[in-house]
Amino acid sequence: MPELPEVEVVRRGLADHVLDRRVATVEVRHPRAVRRHATGADDFTARLTGRTVRAAARRGKYLWLELDSADPGDSAEDALLAHLGMSGQMLVEDAAQPDEKHLRVRIRFDDDGPELRFVDQRTFGGLSVHPLAPATGGGLVPEPVAHIARDPMDPAFSAEDAVAALRRRRTELKRALLDQTVVSGIGNIYADEALWRAKLHGLRPTEKLTRAQGHAVLDAATTVMTEALAQGGTSFDALYVNVNGASGYFDRSLDVYGQTDRACTRCGTPIRRDAFMNRSSFTCPRCQPRPRR
Repeated sequence: MPELPEVEVVRRGLADHVLDRRVATVEVRHPRAVRRHATGADDFTARLTGRTVRAAARRGKYLWLELDSADPGDSAEDALLAHLGMSGQMLVEDAAQPDEKHLRVRIRFDDDGPELRFVDQRTFGGLSVHPLAPATGGGLVPEPVAHIARDPMDPAFSAEDAVAALRRRRTELKRALLDQTVVSGIGNIYADEALWRAKLHGLRPTEKLTRAQGHAVLDAATTVMTEALAQGGTSFDALYVNVNGASGYFDRSLDVYGQTDRACTRCGTPIRRDAFMNRSSFTCPRCQPRPRR
């Protein structure tokens, strides 16, 4: 699934193309695309039509468009929350461009400029409209993601608080890094890359993590995601693209993820792959020795 850098690439593209534009029409072409909008496709369409996009926002791997108030006398604001899932794409296209095979939702604006299309081959993603609500980590976010913690690239992120949260857990370090209520935005790819850079194994018990080690792995996660963002994110196939349909190139810079049996770029030891939560973990056996039980 897309992680923080990939979602941030999409957010920036939306900020460049849809801000301050008023929604003219909404076309839902597949009901699964709005299944998370509990009141159905008609209400989804009604909640969006006539609204102006005020901001493109993100927390961790969650992306949304903030909308102006439906009623000029009402200060409450809504947000169009996008779940990209395994294959969701937010594309900005000229209306004359042919429809994509897996086009699920089309949003047209009243300026007759490029339209916003939600394309999703596997239909695991979707769109929904929700009120903005106070988040556990501070700030306003759509109600369904109010429990999500801030991410390492958020200006208000507190590394000290995140390290304390990691050390309070009674689990393995990689599992804690993937827990979006502890620190958001880090997925399987960047967890492996951060652990390799910090020379820590993902099976290390969090209760035995020192403050210095906690800061080291979060600093590494911030650095690797910043580098990935500069290259447009990590694209392993044509499903991970920005709003213009272009892929990212950070997969060419990965040190351990997906590098089974290749030499570690730091010590030359072959990279090891292990099963992990129905996925995979990649480590260097020499740089990241497994903790003793």
